Amino acid sequence: MNIYSPNRRQFVQTGIAAGAIALAPRVHILADEKITSANEKLNMAIIGVGGRGGANLGGVAKENIYALCDVNQGPIDKARERFPKAKVFYDWRKVVDDPNIDAVVISTVDHHHAPAAVAAMRADKHVYCEKPLAHTVLEARAMQDEYKKRRGKIATQMGTQIHATGNYRRMVELIQAGAIGPVIEAHVWCSRSIRAVEPAVLPEEQVSANYHWDEWLGPAADRPYNQGYWSGFQNWKGGNGSHGCLNWNRRWEFGNGVLGDMGSHLIDLPWWALELRRPLTVVSEGPEANSISCPSWQVATWEHPARKGNPNLEVPVKVVWYHGPEGMKRRSDVLQPLVGDDTVINNWEIGVAFIGEKGVLVGDYGKHLLSPSKDFADYQHPEQTIAPSLGHYNEWINACKTGGESLCNFDYSGSLIEHNLLGNVAYRAGKKLEWDAEKMKISNAPEAQQYLTKTYRKGWTL
Repeated sequence: MNIYSPNRRQFVQTGIAAGAIALAPRVHILADEKITSANEKLNMAIIGVGGRGGANLGGVAKENIYALCDVNQGPIDKARERFPKAKVFYDWRKVVDDPNIDAVVISTVDHHHAPAAVAAMRADKHVYCEKPLAHTVLEARAMQDEYKKRRGKIATQMGTQIHATGNYRRMVELIQAGAIGPVIEAHVWCSRSIRAVEPAVLPEEQVSANYHWDEWLGPAADRPYNQGYWSGFQNWKGGNGSHGCLNWNRRWEFGNGVLGDMGSHLIDLPWWALELRRPLTVVSEGPEANSISCPSWQVATWEHPARKGNPNLEVPVKVVWYHGPEGMKRRSDVLQPLVGDDTVINNWEIGVAFIGEKGVLVGDYGKHLLSPSKDFADYQHPEQTIAPSLGHYNEWINACKTGGESLCNFDYSGSLIEHNLLGNVAYRAGKKLEWDAEKMKISNAPEAQQYLTKTYRKGWTL
């Protein structure tokens, strides 16, 4: 029976509503609540089944894995060992057209995220999408808008697994309880760098019969096949070895560099704790920009207006991002004097530091500290107001079945990605930008408007 039909979906949602709490922004779920499904499972399609896709497949495996989609036959063959009855696709456009599919999990290369997700939402399917949600600022806004049109009918979630962990939740509570007073700055960093892209255009290779190159390119410009675009450089003469699964993320045409990737996880914390949304300005520094490759290091700064509703948030706030060797140096120059002997900032390869009027809160995925330590020796931590998560994937599945919302729904996470990608726009433009979020315009630099979007190949438009 097709669970996707309106009557079926209505039955699933109403039949379990009394036994589960729908997740919504700032609604906290009790840890002992259980997801009850009345023995019904979602027909799930996995778009991208290797790498992150394999991990995401495992996260939703208790549902009915109805379809597997990948451009590479190898990962499909491996996944079918576990799910032999699953249908096989090589083109996600055919997946979203299948009326038997209730929900899709998207774990593709970045430049496919928004086109696939928007198409799935327009087909009224629930969508889980890996970070970042979008490849351009306009795509990020489209993700928000499409979801809001269908809020309550479909459930969405971005793959920010760390959002479901206890340490992030405790830090949000500390900030919003005023532990360090009103926060005026949030500094966010990742030590990762990016190697130079050489050469810009790779020599043509023979396409394997097991690889669907046209479908991998998707919205990107047409070009001859070379494995180096998606995997590594080991197969072309003069190559300097594989760069792993994120090789493509060094190129603007397919990815968004370190800020686009890791910023989705790390800037999520101040986004949540400080209830940020639309920045007023953004500026970014790095090595000289070019049209091919993302920067090896970067320092981006956004200015946000004061928020209303919580006295600890009612001040303007500056968010600063750092990555790469030069970024890490600049981070330490700013933060080490503020924390003194309480910690060595250079030992934190990733992290967030909130600068408040009463002190500093530093944290990463698994730990946090308050500084100056002498001022917080007798500090009583606030009571927990954000209960433990049902689990990252369970939050989304629960929302799919109850008509609720996950905490990282596309309205929330889409605004985060829009913000982050504006940092890359400013870097490529080479100047401080004034952002008119309502009109989606760069007020002071119309020449930078080109970086908000891109050209799509015919048949792959958003």
